[in-house]
Amino acid sequence: MKYTNLVLFFCVSGFSIMVNTGCKSSEGKSLADDKIDATISCTSNGLTVKDSTLYMNGGGKEFLPTVLNEKKPATEAPANMVWIPGGEFSMGGVNPVGMDDGGNQAMNDARPVHRVYVDGFFMDASEVTNAEFAAFVKATGYVTIAEKKPTKEEFPGATEESLVTGSVVFSPPTHEVALNDHLQWWSYVAGANWRHPLGPNSSIEGKDNYPVTHVSYEDAEAYAKWAGKRLPTEAEWEFAARGGKAGELYTWGNQFKPDGKWMANIFEGKFPTNDLGSDGFKGIAPVKQFAANSYGLYDLAGNVWEWCSDWYRPDYYGELAKQGIAKNPKGPAGSFDPDEPNAKKKVQRGGSFLCTDQYCTRYMIGTRGKGEWRSGSNHIGFRCVKDVRL
Repeated sequence: MKYTNLVLFFCVSGFSIMVNTGCKSSEGKSLADDKIDATISCTSNGLTVKDSTLYMNGGGKEFLPTVLNEKKPATEAPANMVWIPGGEFSMGGVNPVGMDDGGNQAMNDARPVHRVYVDGFFMDASEVTNAEFAAFVKATGYVTIAEKKPTKEEFPGATEESLVTGSVVFSPPTHEVALNDHLQWWSYVAGANWRHPLGPNSSIEGKDNYPVTHVSYEDAEAYAKWAGKRLPTEAEWEFAARGGKAGELYTWGNQFKPDGKWMANIFEGKFPTNDLGSDGFKGIAPVKQFAANSYGLYDLAGNVWEWCSDWYRPDYYGELAKQGIAKNPKGPAGSFDPDEPNAKKKVQRGGSFLCTDQYCTRYMIGTRGKGEWRSGSNHIGFRCVKDVRL
C-alpha cells in the first residue's frame, strides 16, 4: 500500500502519537483505519520531544500534504537547471523559538501557513556564479548599482564626499557585542562590488564557482532577462526548496545535523566575532559543496541570500490565506516594512553564511528575509527560473 500524503507525529513522553491530518492511502482508507503503530521513536522524523511539541504548537499542525503535478516538460532541462513539477503545497514556517537550533526570532511574517498552487518550471541548480555573471557583463557591458556613484537625488542628505561607489560588507567587530544593533557588524566599503567583494584590494580571481554577490535586485533581474530566464516568485522558491515534502524544518529534513553532518554553510562560533568554520568554510563557500535536495537543488540554505520577485510585506500571508488556495501568487502590489517604512524591499530567501541560532535561523525552510531592492552586500546573491511549455 502506498501512502501519498504526509504523516505528522507529535512526540509525547518519548513516543510519537499520530496527528489526524485527514490523510488517505492510495486505496482511499484513512491512516487511522489502517491502525498504524503510533509508538514510534521521536527520532523517526528527526524531532526531539521538546522540538516536536514546539513545532506543532508553533504552526506545524497546519501543514497538509503536498500534491505534485504529474505533467512533464516537453524538453530537457537547460544546462545547470532542474525540473520543478509544481503543484499544491502548504507554504510558510513555524515559530522556532525554544527549539533546539531554533533561534530567538518568532518569524511572525512566515505565518499563517496557507495553501498555494504553482505551475511547473525549470530552476537553476545552484546560485548564479561569478563566472556566469562575468559572462553577462562581458556580453552586455552591464554596470551594477554598486559600481555607480550614488546621486544627490537618491540620498538628498548626503555630503558630496560620502557619495562614492561601494557596497555593504560584513565587518565583524574584534570584541563581543550585544546583538541588538546590526550596524555593529556591517560597513559601507568604498570600492566594494561583485568584482571586489571585500573592498578594492580584494578579488574574485580563482573564485569562478563562488556565488556572485553585491548584486541588487535590479542587477539580478537584468542578468535573468539576458539569460532568457526570470527571478523566482517567493512561492516558487519555497515549493522548490521543500522538494515535494511538507512541513519539514530544513531543506534536507528535520534534523539540523543528521548523523553529525553539516548540511549548509552557516555561522558557527560566537556571532558576530568568530566564525569557527566548523562546516568547512569561514565566510562564503563555492556552490554545490553540500548535498542537493530531492529535486537536485544546491545551497537553498545558508551561503548567500537569494532574491525573489515579490515585494515584501509582513502581513501578506494573512491576505493569501483568505483566498483558500492561492494560484501562482506574485506578491503584494507594493512593499512595506514597519522596521523601515520608507525602504522599498523585495523578499529574500534561504539565509546566508551569517545565519546562526544565536541571531538568525532563516536557513530554516519557510522563513523569510527582506532587502532594499537597490542594495547589495557580500552575503546576497540569486538564482533564476525559466517558464516551460507542457
